[in-house]
Amino acid sequence: MNIIINQALRDYIDPLTTQEYLALERSLLKEGCRDALVLWGETLIDGHNRYAICQKHNIPFQTKQNDHFQSIEDVMLWMIDNHLARRSVSSFQRGVLALRKKEIITTRRKEKSSKEKAAEAELAAKEPDPVSVETREEIAKVAGLSKPAVAQIEKIRKAATPELIEAVRAGTVSINTAATIASLPSEQQVAAVAGGKKELQQAARQLRQPRTPKVSTEPETAKATNQEISAEHAVNAPISELERLRAENQALKAQIVELNAKLAAAQTLST
Repeated sequence: MNIIINQALRDYIDPLTTQEYLALERSLLKEGCRDALVLWGETLIDGHNRYAICQKHNIPFQTKQNDHFQSIEDVMLWMIDNHLARRSVSSFQRGVLALRKKEIITTRRKEKSSKEKAAEAELAAKEPDPVSVETREEIAKVAGLSKPAVAQIEKIRKAATPELIEAVRAGTVSINTAATIASLPSEQQVAAVAGGKKELQQAARQLRQPRTPKVSTEPETAKATNQEISAEHAVNAPISELERLRAENQALKAQIVELNAKLAAAQTLST
């Protein structure tokens, strides 16, 4: 039997993690290859990891044909739906798959002629597409996620480094934390991932903390003119700060009175 491996199809679905691959290998060695590999003609479209393991250990396997595709994009859409139906797919991967589905459908619709678009719109009005992925809400429905989660996955795909994406896939960091870390420069993302789970969480907490402007205070030895504040500032200042400024103002006034008294006494002696 001649089986062709299309590298684009093999790479279209993210590879298994090391732990997932080893678990699959143990299962195949113990129970054999129970599920048939799916072919499109001679091209393998489902079961790439099982095929590699079966070849490595000479494990027998079955194949079945699926000839309902007219293009490689049809195969990719089928692969996406096939993986979305599996329980073992992580939330992050579900979001990525739904976004890939949107990209294929959007590209196809842009390439259609105006006549085809009109016919499609008429059909959609009569029979709405249950798996449309035009909007983020529809993407979230296909992926079985919330809209905020889809937005976070979009951000990760656009801005995260390969190291950060791998950390999300491996479950080292949550989607929420990874989306926050993705706002950092690439070298800082890599450093955070290298630091492990605690470093990633700490970096995310620091990014989420609101930045408050520093409040400068005048030294106690400053002149009275520098201690005066505007009425607007006084209204917005904390109560404790107002009390401190009022106390300092009263002390300065007392010093001025004392100095004036001494000056008057000195002038009296000189006359």
